[in-house]
Amino acid sequence: MPQIVALLKQRLIGSMIVLLIVIVGCFLLLEAAPGDAVDAYAVTFGGDAAAIAEMRARWGLDQSLWHRLVAYCSALLNGNLGWSVSFSRPILGLILERLPNTLMLMGAATALSFACGSLLGIVAGARPGSFRDRFLSVTSLVLYAIPGFWLALVLVILFSIRLRWLPSSGIETIASGKQGIARAVDVIRHLILPVIALAMIYLALYLRVMRAAMTEIWRMDFVRALKARGISRPRIVLFHIVRSAALPLVTMLGLQSASMLSGSVVIESVFAIPGLGRLAQEAVAARDTALLLGVILTSALMVILVNFVVDLLYLWLDPRIRADGGRT
Repeated sequence: MPQIVALLKQRLIGSMIVLLIVIVGCFLLLEAAPGDAVDAYAVTFGGDAAAIAEMRARWGLDQSLWHRLVAYCSALLNGNLGWSVSFSRPILGLILERLPNTLMLMGAATALSFACGSLLGIVAGARPGSFRDRFLSVTSLVLYAIPGFWLALVLVILFSIRLRWLPSSGIETIASGKQGIARAVDVIRHLILPVIALAMIYLALYLRVMRAAMTEIWRMDFVRALKARGISRPRIVLFHIVRSAALPLVTMLGLQSASMLSGSVVIESVFAIPGLGRLAQEAVAARDTALLLGVILTSALMVILVNFVVDLLYLWLDPRIRADGGRT
């Protein structure tokens, strides 16, 4: 428990600095981009110069850059993410509405890729240089080389259009009136294809990381000592090598949280899933800076939380970290 408290304090201070950099940096970068929400509105719906100027004043876009930055940071301190000019709704409500869909997609894809990739990596790393090791290594390279959007489209064509087994888009059947278990089953059916499309690439990463780590550990002296004591190969693999090889795998899990969130933008767009990724795309199309900043801030918080969980896993997996008082 003291190690966890110390780690929490350390990560909390670091997280505040990271969030400040993300907020200020992204705000300045987005403001440097040409155009704003009024320009996007005028392109779509038109309007004379007076109406555009009045709209820009009403949305606060006629003020200076630093005034808007200070106003935005002050609103964040009060728990207010601002107002979406493209949706005419509070940004916090929009994010809370879309966030569960992204969490379901990312959570299921992460669990699938981590479980299957780790298992296949153990199978490949149990006998380095064998036929199954070479076969799985080549297969992982092929999977990693496949673009996510292409795989998603192939899955839709095969399982939705030709076989008609699974729905092609959405998070659930519109106006189906389903409740309880029936609705849960409907959501699961809609998530199968996007989860597979998002998980396959990262499955290959986990496989290669686990296989490489196990191959390196096989050469260590303690493994030779275990063999000399007559311990069976399956026992050495499962109870000694896998646990040591899990450390880089856990590191990859933390890094994947950020890359998978960016990958969900494409997958959510292909499958028309109303999640954070698609919300970010809509914010970019509408030049809705405040909404895009809210999505980026939420994504940063999710990455920080996942990495804190990864640090806790490190404390559990590596006794040396616990002995060092939780310092990393």
